[in-house]
Amino acid sequence: MGAGLGLALRIGRRVGTLAIVFLGVTFIIYIAVYALPGDPIRALAGDRPLDESIVEALRVKYNLDLPIWQQYLAYLGGLFHGDLGSDFTGRSVGSLMASRWPVTIALALTAWVMEVLVGLSIGIVQALKKGTALDHGLLALTVLASCVPVFVLGVLLQQLFGVRLGWLPVAGVRDGWPASYLLPAMVIALFGLSAVSRLMRGAMVDNLSADYVRAGRAKGFGQGRIVGVHVLRNSLIPASTYLATDLGYLLGGTVVIEGIFNLPGVGNLLFDAIRTHEGPTVVGVSTALILVFLVTSVLVDVIHVGLDPRLRRA
Repeated sequence: MGAGLGLALRIGRRVGTLAIVFLGVTFIIYIAVYALPGDPIRALAGDRPLDESIVEALRVKYNLDLPIWQQYLAYLGGLFHGDLGSDFTGRSVGSLMASRWPVTIALALTAWVMEVLVGLSIGIVQALKKGTALDHGLLALTVLASCVPVFVLGVLLQQLFGVRLGWLPVAGVRDGWPASYLLPAMVIALFGLSAVSRLMRGAMVDNLSADYVRAGRAKGFGQGRIVGVHVLRNSLIPASTYLATDLGYLLGGTVVIEGIFNLPGVGNLLFDAIRTHEGPTVVGVSTALILVFLVTSVLVDVIHVGLDPRLRRA
């Protein structure tokens, strides 16, 4: 009973904190989009003059005639009813996103699986070869890959694997999964490999020097059984926690990559909306991506508490 109450209180505090974060971040985004100088309605028309009555009607429709704080409250009211707003042509932002989520989800999951397989493998090799040239070389490579700007790395891999070698498509999703997703997913995954491999290496190094490992060796257990059954299982918790959180980042952090590789996902929708000054779409898509990350954070926290009973009393 006490553990269950502790878990409920911890989750409640976590949800309350994230609700405050959500309101703060979305308000900042809303201010950044709508409080800047200029009239988005007139900007939509470009060089063509609009009748003043049309401009005023559009301003009223999108609440642009209200003070900025009232505009935000009106937006929150619609959001609590599941309405992410409409763009300046009257299309629902939610419907625009619905057709693009499959691309973003496929890209994020492909990158995430690459992080899991390659990152954990590198960390295991580093731990087993601790202090060797291989350990230091893998550490240097993963850190270097995470330091290169994403747009630079994307263009370089496009030129190498797409243009020169011709192994993978350069852009678009015409070739379907996995061909069209491997190259952009590789770029995204490279930024997470350093963290995943370091977490796995550190946990395995600590566990390899633990008392239960020495006891297992004294009993005659082979290295394969000790590492594969005991050390590996106990070392996965830090890396798995990071990977679960990182999935939320990947779902919301593919904007630049989808723009570079011309993938018709949610990130590319946001990229185009920023370029064309579609304020409602920018705010709606940003809100949805923030919600995805916050919900993922709560789920990770629940799973982590479930795996580690000590946290229920925290």
